[in-house]
Amino acid sequence: MFKSIAVAARDRGRMAEVSAVIARFGLEALAVRLGLGDGAAEDSAQPRDLPARTRKALEALGPTYVKLGQILATRRDLLPDPWIAAFEQLQSDAPRIPFEDLRGEVEAVLGGPPETVFAHFDAEPLAAASIAQVHRARLQDGTEVAVKIRRPGIRARMEADLRLMRHLAAIAEARSAAVRRMKPAAMIEELGREILAELDFTNEGRNADLLRADLAALERVTVPRIHWQWTGEPVLVMDYVEGIPPRDPEVLKEAGIDPSRIAALGAQLVLEMVLVSGRFHADPHPGNLLCQPGDGLALLDLGSVGFVSPRRQHEFLTFILALRSGDPGGVADMLAAWSQSGEVARDTLLAASERLVARHGTGSLVLGAMMADFFPLLRQQGLVLPPDLVLIFKAMVTMDGVLTGIAPDFDLSEALERMRGKLVASRLQRLAAPDRLETALLELTRLADEAPRFLRAASARLEASPPPARDARDEGTARAVRLAGWLIGGAVVLHAAADLLIHWT
Repeated sequence: MFKSIAVAARDRGRMAEVSAVIARFGLEALAVRLGLGDGAAEDSAQPRDLPARTRKALEALGPTYVKLGQILATRRDLLPDPWIAAFEQLQSDAPRIPFEDLRGEVEAVLGGPPETVFAHFDAEPLAAASIAQVHRARLQDGTEVAVKIRRPGIRARMEADLRLMRHLAAIAEARSAAVRRMKPAAMIEELGREILAELDFTNEGRNADLLRADLAALERVTVPRIHWQWTGEPVLVMDYVEGIPPRDPEVLKEAGIDPSRIAALGAQLVLEMVLVSGRFHADPHPGNLLCQPGDGLALLDLGSVGFVSPRRQHEFLTFILALRSGDPGGVADMLAAWSQSGEVARDTLLAASERLVARHGTGSLVLGAMMADFFPLLRQQGLVLPPDLVLIFKAMVTMDGVLTGIAPDFDLSEALERMRGKLVASRLQRLAAPDRLETALLELTRLADEAPRFLRAASARLEASPPPARDARDEGTARAVRLAGWLIGGAVVLHAAADLLIHWT
């Protein structure tokens, strides 16, 4: 495999390993179809177990490829359900490393042996994954903490994998039109940003601090505190949090936890993160959530956090509300705005939107079921969503699946209705911020200064033109009226903004 693909000398060994894994799992034909293999692609139908074999190959290649598969698992707009189901099963478990192999790096961050820095340190790991493993410890003041330690050498290996992936993605894009539609080079860049951020545990610590501040008003939501005096790039020390994963409603009830209250809090939490604060946990699966006494929720593993711009917040809310109000035109408008794959005929988008509204525009809004229809429609129409929007949908669908699993009667649309007032107020508050008003005032001032020049130029052009026909005169009059209206309206807004700004300052 890959005999015709030239890579840098330092990456040839890894290329040989990748080629061997592809051969071991019988993926040569898939590589050819992607424009990466030697020879002709097979015309026969793909074997049923091809997605499962591909998943196993990614796991065998290690954490960088597992992360790539996990990103692909969110791209229902690109891949059919069997591939999504296979990639959703990707595991990043790894063998536990003896603590002595980690001691040097840990002591460099802590400033001494963990046995003396902490009142107690458990050298036996509590859990292990491909990037890090976690140990229990107790601070001198009695606080129970979790110590997350990066696996040695993991950064160099993942950076080498990323170099090779970028090279292969560029080749695949050049050789295959079908692959170009998936934008693999952009996907690898996204993967690289995510991996490098997760490898530096200070990023996870900052994410935790920011989310804790964002969610301070939600009294039953816990984000573990970070103990910065013992935290560095390869080591993270945070409060140890106990609780029960939201998987089985009966287990929660036995512990005195009300699944319906957890579902209501979870809905409020995800809407608050995505549509109000604009910063959200990108992977809220049951392993990263813990239900606590008093019907509370704790957020764990904050290495992957997504960000939502005000524009995206507005678009996402507009899409959901258009769907709920039975407005296929509004849904089609959002699909057209989101498409990254070129122009799609309006009537095609409208027909797809009508089918979506007919199935999900009334009754309870179950995001998982809606997305099961939504993404196949996107693939049929050749629509490709922006990656940040895919991450939002993934987080919302994941949380929706968790909540409906413990409270089958849970309805996200009801939660959305309850928060609609807050969402609108948040938008208005952001628009009315003093710095934004200052910017608007400066822009309106510029327009007011240029208005006389614009009017003189328009008047001179009209005087130099031959007399128009009656219909044209009528249209010209209408345009003049509209222009006058805009100028008067701008003057009113300018005056109001100036008064408001003077009042605030």
